[in-house]
Amino acid sequence: MARAIWNGKVVAESDRIIEAEGTVYFPESSLKREYFRPSSTTSTDPAKGLARFMTIVIDGQDNQDAAWYYPDPKPIARKVRGYIGFWRGVEVEK
Repeated sequence: MARAIWNGKVVAESDRIIEAEGTVYFPESSLKREYFRPSSTTSTDPAKGLARFMTIVIDGQDNQDAAWYYPDPKPIARKVRGYIGFWRGVEVEK
């Protein structure tokens, strides 16, 4: 079972992770939704396409844009559709 942890709380937990290019992606259904807020931030990866971000909020602390996903990934990256990646201090335990 893999877990994503930030600020002492598990924000995602699943045994159905995907690993791609050094990133562990969690299924969207594994998110603890109460900790996530949408963000207006986007970025474009030439191989994967447009990424959208989410902010993690725990105990009044924000981790801005600490989670991202590809809502409509390019064909080469289709396996990450419906999965969320983390960074900015989010610990991933496998």
